[in-house]
Amino acid sequence: MNNIITVLLLYIQIQAKIIIYLMCALFSKGSVRKYYDEPVRKPYRKLVVDTMPIIETLEKLDYKQLISNHLKETGKLITPITRRKASTVPDTMACPRCGAPHEYLYDNTGGKGQYLCKVCKCTFNKKNRYLKNLIFLCPHCGRTLELKKERKDFNVHKCTNSKCPYYLDRLNSMSEEDKQRYKSSPHDFKLHYIYREFDIDFEPLVRKPSQPPSVDISRLYVSPHVLGLILTYHVNFGLSTRMTAALMREVHGVSVSHQSVSNYADAVATNIKPFIDNYKYDLSDSICGDETYIKVLGKWHYVFFIFDAVKKIILSYPVSANRDVKAAIYALDEALSKFDKLPEDLTLIFDGNPIYMLAQHYFAQYGIHFDIKQVIGLTNDDPISEEYRPLKQIIERLNRTFKGNYRPTNGFNNYAGSVSFLTLFVAYFNFLRPHSSLEGRVPVVLEELKDRPNMPARWVTLIKMSQEYIKAQQSA
Repeated sequence: MNNIITVLLLYIQIQAKIIIYLMCALFSKGSVRKYYDEPVRKPYRKLVVDTMPIIETLEKLDYKQLISNHLKETGKLITPITRRKASTVPDTMACPRCGAPHEYLYDNTGGKGQYLCKVCKCTFNKKNRYLKNLIFLCPHCGRTLELKKERKDFNVHKCTNSKCPYYLDRLNSMSEEDKQRYKSSPHDFKLHYIYREFDIDFEPLVRKPSQPPSVDISRLYVSPHVLGLILTYHVNFGLSTRMTAALMREVHGVSVSHQSVSNYADAVATNIKPFIDNYKYDLSDSICGDETYIKVLGKWHYVFFIFDAVKKIILSYPVSANRDVKAAIYALDEALSKFDKLPEDLTLIFDGNPIYMLAQHYFAQYGIHFDIKQVIGLTNDDPISEEYRPLKQIIERLNRTFKGNYRPTNGFNNYAGSVSFLTLFVAYFNFLRPHSSLEGRVPVVLEELKDRPNMPARWVTLIKMSQEYIKAQQSA
């Protein structure tokens, strides 16, 4: 019986090959390749983000001040160099450290490119370290990192020291098979220490001026109570615009179209966004973050949520078409700017996505330091994941709450619509939604909302507070 099955399977395979070759002859010559090409089973190297380098800030000096100080201390004036031969120092050259002009510069190597400043004693050449604002040193051996690649948003610096402990440890820990592959394809492995210096035209933790709203809510053709009802059904209960319009018509007897519901929501979001983004939140030091998906113009986009796990406050919610380092930097900047002063031991919890580690390096260039812990996978395979798993589960719970509100929308026709939806969701979550872990209290308690009799009235009061905030900012 087994022999018959084997023979039949062989016939089936032969017939399949004949059919494929006939399809190739009839349609295209490349059809066979699709069925018979073996996939490339080449092990790939995942992106690994090394620890922070040692960042050395270089002090810039003023040669005039140095000459003046030397005169006061010694009674002697540093004079320009008296040369016996014609100067080989270019007239346009100046000391990169103190700015002394060419009259104070020695040709230190007889025209080979090295110079010495008489004022500050700096030895330099065209690629001198003082031409840079920062110097990056390998944290393992202290060697200055070399610039190896210049990419679109970052430069790659590498430690080329063959005696670096980091390099030697990784080399010695390789298996024999990997060592053979390393000899033939060294670029498939990352053994040396690497640091990525980001060059993005963005200064972190700078308060951006609030944009005045483009829509005057007072001119809407509905009463404040009706507007509060629409927001309650559409935002609090996550109903679609069509369901909200039907509910207003069939229950409250208010005729409003689904497009009007969408327009009212966009108008309110524009007015309250400056208030919720710049509110002085009372925050803890337990911050976690994650990304979730939404659709904009039929394509998947990402929402970068950063969340105070103790106070249950959403700190950051930008939408990005890409899940990249630049988006992570913007999200972290929104969250960190909510702190009046960053805690010295601030720790942020994320998953294994390396973009946050790279963003951490970017902020370190500006002297903004914080720690990041990564919770990897679904099981606690390492001590860090075991310790910080509860915070990761909290942000996942936030994602599920958001999905419940987002699902009826079926995506957005434009980017502005997604931002409006998220703004209203965050306003509801932070200021209006009672939370079970806070004993039924809202995350951010506003005294003005305590005596409001119902949710529509709270929405109206929140809108009024946002308008007063905008007026105060414009008059300041």
